[in-house]
Amino acid sequence: MAAFFPEAAYAQAKAIADPNGDWTSRLVSEYRLDLEAAHALVGGGARLVTVEVPSDYAHWVDPGACDNRVGYYEVPNSRVVYTSGGQLRSLGIASMISWRGVWYVVHLGAVVRSVDAGVVDDPSIGAGVAAPSSTC
Repeated sequence: MAAFFPEAAYAQAKAIADPNGDWTSRLVSEYRLDLEAAHALVGGGARLVTVEVPSDYAHWVDPGACDNRVGYYEVPNSRVVYTSGGQLRSLGIASMISWRGVWYVVHLGAVVRSVDAGVVDDPSIGAGVAAPSSTC
């Protein structure tokens, strides 16, 4: 949870009726499902190599956009690069938000999902390729 967008920050950022409830019931729930799915894919014995954050894709999200009360910087499609069984592999981080100069994961596997299940974003052999996108 140390890498996840803090509840107090989410409550300040969102202009919705119950940001604390949404943080708990939706964001954290989906994050846990995505972590479980990622762990199932990666398996034991994996070693983290790096997390690649494509700074060229970072953009400002204006107040009022995406149900936000305040603006913030967001970057989509970062990559977790790791080794497993002697092979370089990676998976995506769907969206990260900068809050007071620190980058946090806000959506690991998917920003929007059609099922209540964990999602692994773009698992790849090798470092993978980040692609620009907009989120929310």
